[in-house]
Amino acid sequence: MIRAVATAAETHGFAGLWCGEHVVLVDTPASRYPYSADGRIAVPADADWLDPLLALSFAAAATRRIELATGVLLLPEHNPVAVAEQAATLDVLSAGRFSLGVGTGWSAEEFAALGVPFVGHGRRTEEYLAAMRTLWTEDPASFAGEFTRFDAIRVNPEPLRGGRLPVVVGGNSATALRRAVALADGWYGFNVPVAEIPAHIAVLADECARHDRTLEELTIAVAPSDGSPDHLREFATAGVTELVVGAPPPTPDGPATWVAELARTWIRPAE
Repeated sequence: MIRAVATAAETHGFAGLWCGEHVVLVDTPASRYPYSADGRIAVPADADWLDPLLALSFAAAATRRIELATGVLLLPEHNPVAVAEQAATLDVLSAGRFSLGVGTGWSAEEFAALGVPFVGHGRRTEEYLAAMRTLWTEDPASFAGEFTRFDAIRVNPEPLRGGRLPVVVGGNSATALRRAVALADGWYGFNVPVAEIPAHIAVLADECARHDRTLEELTIAVAPSDGSPDHLREFATAGVTELVVGAPPPTPDGPATWVAELARTWIRPAE
């Protein structure tokens, strides 16, 4: 399935493949899902969630040109030293086609199952990003923070682009937008209503001014909740650089047809 979708997406001219993450889902979560009006995730708890780094490594081996991104990896649930090596490895194996999309996570039940405190997960995310940048740019590397510390260690391979392996911060809150500008190379908005996209990008622009950056330095990827091909020009005018589209997953015998239909819907109108 991964090979079929990845190769068909590359053949039909899609720019990238995005792969999200949940290690744990529960049948009756108490945590509120932040990307729907009713606070519930639409994906059933017994659905398959492939590990995004492993799945994208498989996709990298099956393709040659298409970009690859986690959309998103829940960074505070992981050891940052291990993620730094895994991300660099995927970047090297894909010949520099990988971007690391990260998020803070929202499910307290998931954090509990993994033995990671949910309290402070935003600060943990920010610190882990700083630690990973250190690992990618210094050799040997040392870091001392609230949640992680290491002294004079070497982690290889290095990303092909060094410490600037692209990092994208996901999330629709003002805090996520701030992190995207302050700490990363781009922003990924998931399930964003079309009417709200310009306001989010305006916040990014304001944050760029505060941090002496320009909006053009950022990649702005958006998966709209209610968009259609009629909105493509509107997305581009607003400043969106990548539109993330999807649909209910294909049947095992129909991935190529599924991708072709997405291409007919979204790519042909753009031409």
